Amino acid sequence: MSPEIPNSSSEYSLAAYQYSLPPEKIAQTPVTPRDASRLLVVDSASTHRHHRFCDLPTLLQPGDLLVLNDTRVIPARLLGYKPSGAQVEVFLLEDQGDNRWLALVRPGRRLKPGATVHFGPNPDQPDLVAQVLDTDPDTSGRLLKFEPQSSESLFALFERLGEVPLPPYITDTAASPEQYQTVYAEAPGAVAAPTAGLHFTPELFERLEEMGVGRSRITLHVGVGTFRPVETDNILDHKMHGEWIDVSAETVAQIHATKARGGRVIAVGTTVVRALEGAAQGGELQPYQGKVNLFIYPGYQYRAIDGLITNFHLPGSSLLMLVSALIGRERLLGLYEDAIAQDYRFYSFGDAMLILPEAVQR
Repeated sequence: MSPEIPNSSSEYSLAAYQYSLPPEKIAQTPVTPRDASRLLVVDSASTHRHHRFCDLPTLLQPGDLLVLNDTRVIPARLLGYKPSGAQVEVFLLEDQGDNRWLALVRPGRRLKPGATVHFGPNPDQPDLVAQVLDTDPDTSGRLLKFEPQSSESLFALFERLGEVPLPPYITDTAASPEQYQTVYAEAPGAVAAPTAGLHFTPELFERLEEMGVGRSRITLHVGVGTFRPVETDNILDHKMHGEWIDVSAETVAQIHATKARGGRVIAVGTTVVRALEGAAQGGELQPYQGKVNLFIYPGYQYRAIDGLITNFHLPGSSLLMLVSALIGRERLLGLYEDAIAQDYRFYSFGDAMLILPEAVQR
């Protein structure tokens, strides 16, 4: 079901989701330890507080449930060669099954269907070969069919031959690839991290468990749908790219049990929001495995979640619109303005925000 169209035209104008961010506020390297990052806590319809992420046990309640995205970022950037010897850069976007991947290819103009790309230290005896099957007009990318040249699995070859990509706004970093993974990452397939989860440590999880906060998991392999910009002046014209999710029966049962006893469901990141709300589009949360392309913006009525932990998002992004649907666009932009004034760090390696249920618009 689509959200109701907001009354105010400004709420669905792309220009209404812009804000000015000084470049020096974009975090280039994560803090250590992970939970030393700052946390802006939105605790009512009109108030907020400043904390550290390690304060989370004092901000949640026994009986609450954190829902995490257990996807793992793969080394999605691969350097290959055409049979002529010319270099080709491949950036994996989305697993299409049967060793087929949607990918951005540079330079790609001459890589027409039927062309091949070789990967490995010896281009004449490649470890991996990809054939271009088709072009993709939505992303200007290519559909590639990968063929390992030995018994080594495709994901093992990606791990050996590729590198974990960082977002383009991270230009000067000392971060290791493992710092761009959550400590609970298990299911390989993402090309970008679910960054709200980067703040958690095993020690913090222990403290939360001791006080009675539960944990559950979904899988959403972060792909092109997450970072594809909104380009239409009227956001209602934006079409989300589908992303594969897995919301298990066990997770659904945990969420229903949490709500039945009065606990609160706190999504860790916008990917969890999209997965759970996508699985609840029939009116009630149900187990679901498959693609969703749910676009959440102001006017949407949340069905599955009660609160949210999230990072600070890019201007004009669908993620900014999703959070606006939770607490209101003007409120959110006001919080961003205060975060900038208070010297918060933005984007993937930046600080976080906790939106408690008391602050959510009903």
